[in-house]
Amino acid sequence: MKSESAASADVPVGAVRSILARIDSVLGRAVEIPVALLTAVEIVILFAGVVARYGFRRPFTWSDELASILFLWLAMLGTVVAFRRMEHMRMAMLVTRAGPRLRAFLEALAVATTIAFLVLILGPAIEHAADEAMVVTPALEIPSVWRAAALPVGCGLMLLFAALRLARVGGFLDVVLALGLIVAIGAALWLLKPVLMAIGNYKLLVFFVFLVGAGVLAGAPIAFVFALATFAFLAITTRTPLSVVVSRIDEGMSHIILLAVPLFVFLGLLIEATGMAKAMVDFLSALLGHLRGGLSYVLLGAMYLVSGISGSKAADMAAVAPVLFPEMKARGARPGDLVALLSTSGAMSETIPPSLVLITIGSVTGVSIAALFTGGLLPALVLALALCGVVWRRYRNDDLSHVRRAPATEILKTFELALPGLALPFLIRAAVVEGVATATEVSTIGIVYTFVVGLVLLGKFPWGRLMPMLIDTASLCGAILFIIGAATAMAWALTQSGFSRDLAAAMTGLPGGGATFLVVSIVAFIVLGSVLEGIPAIVLFGPLLFPIARQVGINEVHYAMVVVLAMGIGLFAPPFGVGYYAACAIGRVSPDEGVRPIWGYLVALLVGLAIVAAVPWLSIGFLGK
Repeated sequence: MKSESAASADVPVGAVRSILARIDSVLGRAVEIPVALLTAVEIVILFAGVVARYGFRRPFTWSDELASILFLWLAMLGTVVAFRRMEHMRMAMLVTRAGPRLRAFLEALAVATTIAFLVLILGPAIEHAADEAMVVTPALEIPSVWRAAALPVGCGLMLLFAALRLARVGGFLDVVLALGLIVAIGAALWLLKPVLMAIGNYKLLVFFVFLVGAGVLAGAPIAFVFALATFAFLAITTRTPLSVVVSRIDEGMSHIILLAVPLFVFLGLLIEATGMAKAMVDFLSALLGHLRGGLSYVLLGAMYLVSGISGSKAADMAAVAPVLFPEMKARGARPGDLVALLSTSGAMSETIPPSLVLITIGSVTGVSIAALFTGGLLPALVLALALCGVVWRRYRNDDLSHVRRAPATEILKTFELALPGLALPFLIRAAVVEGVATATEVSTIGIVYTFVVGLVLLGKFPWGRLMPMLIDTASLCGAILFIIGAATAMAWALTQSGFSRDLAAAMTGLPGGGATFLVVSIVAFIVLGSVLEGIPAIVLFGPLLFPIARQVGINEVHYAMVVVLAMGIGLFAPPFGVGYYAACAIGRVSPDEGVRPIWGYLVALLVGLAIVAAVPWLSIGFLGK
């Protein structure tokens, strides 16, 4: 039993943490409501722009400008929501495996790392916003500070939430040690400034390999680790104004093309909520469920179709697995094999439009998004066929005497219900190719289409889920967009250091030309996808490697397909691939059960990737002249 004095000492601590949790909840709600409204307003503005331009031939001159202003606020407030909900991308595998004592310290260290960056960046963010007060927008004629103010406001709110979390995640000693370690590392780097300046570009290893690696392995959010390393590199080893870091983050996360990210994520959530995703899965189950391994083929087909709509891998897997896994288990499938197939199908479908990764590539490299959307279908199909080969081999001796074959009438009925969902990818592609809407705007057409189908044809619309879906959309996109901004700043710093020039010289000097460059890129992006996740790897290295691909004679669309698929394999491959653990969480299967069966599927994906790399026509054959 505790003594009376110890018990009385616990009461104030518990009361204080309860008050802090209540403050966090109230402030969180105060941010979530505006960011949900911003998401809805962006949809309305962009769809109205499409209708005015294509329907009435009288385009709004201000719609893109207003959408851009609101987008930065959406991105920053979404980043705040994601931070509060702990949804920023991080590699937490080592943290979760640590003992309780070490885990508490690492959690405190992750928050302290975030606080260090936010404290350092807040001043430059305010300076950047003040500089924008001189700029007036061309159409609306309002000071650009109204847009740029989103950056210091977002950083200030995150700093507030970080302080609230730090007071709750660990004990007093953990907090002191974590903050002390961050200060000690910063002081050591500052004192070593003469040494770092003397070793030339080897100093990049200190900031962008050791410092970033330590932060990522400690479980700190990847975006904040990238941004902190960039800030420290520029502050200690250059005379660059630190507001440049803010301007590069601004540039990276507010590109108008990236507005497609929240809109397509919301479209995916809407597809699932209206039942259209389930209707497509039911149709494939009725069509193929009686075959040996039939539901595995259904899973692959469903991931191919759903990925072509939602663009969010976690949403794809969450839409498919709960529908199919119970029946697959009832037919004798092992849980480990199911999660292995789910993971590799996620890697297989990375290039299916409107993939968020393809949109990101288009935004950071300038490659046509319409071309990327067109080129992504066949490469994914090649990998899907490779996985089908493994499925056939593993399930060729199954006894299906107890499985009922769906009659033609049932197949026809499920097809009728699935038809609106099956038609949506073709509608999206046709709208982009025919010039009805841009790659950003076309998502609003899909949203309105899904809304009408759910309300009129299917007779239901999830009104009660609308606000949570808008908030979830903003949170996911805040996490994605902030890491794009941080990686953009980091890529700029690497370019200014001369690293990109040295990398280009080394890569173009490889024996074997384009073929060797492709092989090296495949290996590099498998590793990068495993360690950094997909979008950070693309944003960081895309601007560096795509020009080299052009220089050695590789078509940019072909190169994009190869590196995206390689990155996807790394993202979903154990032991480091976080996509694999997401699949395990969605399927409610222990990660240990899927490690052994996944290797056969991974080999099939590598074979499919080799075919895609060796046959450029699969990526560029339908692009036209």
